[in-house]
Amino acid sequence: MSNAEPLPLLEPEVAPCCPPLTERPLSSEEAERTAVMFKALGDPVRLRLFSAVASHEGGEACVCDISDVGVSQPTVSHHLKKLKEAGLLSSERRGTWVYYRVEPGVLAAMGQLLSPTAVDA
Repeated sequence: MSNAEPLPLLEPEVAPCCPPLTERPLSSEEAERTAVMFKALGDPVRLRLFSAVASHEGGEACVCDISDVGVSQPTVSHHLKKLKEAGLLSSERRGTWVYYRVEPGVLAAMGQLLSPTAVDA
C-alpha cells in the first residue's frame, strides 16, 4: 500500500490567465502564457491525452489507463511531460505508476478565455 495521498477532487478557484479574447487585446505577457497552453494542445496526441485525463473517472488517470493513443510508451511520456511543462497537467508517482490530473482551474480558464464577454441587457 502506498503512503501517497490522492490529489484532492475539489478544484480551488483559480483566476484565468487572461480576459476573454473579445474583451480587449491580450498583453504581450498574456499572449505568451496563452500561446504555451495552445501550443501544447496543438498536437493531436497531446490533445487526446489531455482529454483522456480530463474525462477520466475521479478526475485523475494512471498513465497505464491512458497510454493507448497509437504511439509508443516513451512517446506518451514525452507528450505528458510537454503538457506538464505547459502547466496543464500535474502528476503524482504512486509505486511504479504515475497518475495525472488537469491542473486546477485550467478548463475554466480556457473556457473563459474563449467565451464572449457578457452583453448587458
